[in-house]
Amino acid sequence: MWVDIGGLTAMTEAGADLLEQVAACGSVSEAARRLRFSYRRAWMLMDGMNRRWHGPLVTKAVGGKRGGGTRLTELGEIVLRSYRDLQLHFQHLLDESGEQFVRATRGNRGI
Repeated sequence: MWVDIGGLTAMTEAGADLLEQVAACGSVSEAARRLRFSYRRAWMLMDGMNRRWHGPLVTKAVGGKRGGGTRLTELGEIVLRSYRDLQLHFQHLLDESGEQFVRATRGNRGI
């Protein structure tokens, strides 16, 4: 499942996974390592998501005591939560539809 905005992919499973890992560890490079993505892939994915939504999903902090980092914006948290909720609803719909299909076609040897 993915989300398009203006004909461009704005959210994918990989993008949601990346956002979750950034939220968990506060670092794009660590999130990429955890997901076994190259840093370039993670950065391009994050940059693409930031450009396609009406505001950034992640923001970078430069410097500071801990050397900066990356965190989800409020919009990023909302988009991620909404995407994961939509996935659950979609999976439930598929599960129900599959069960209905099996019941409706039970006994039909041609399937």
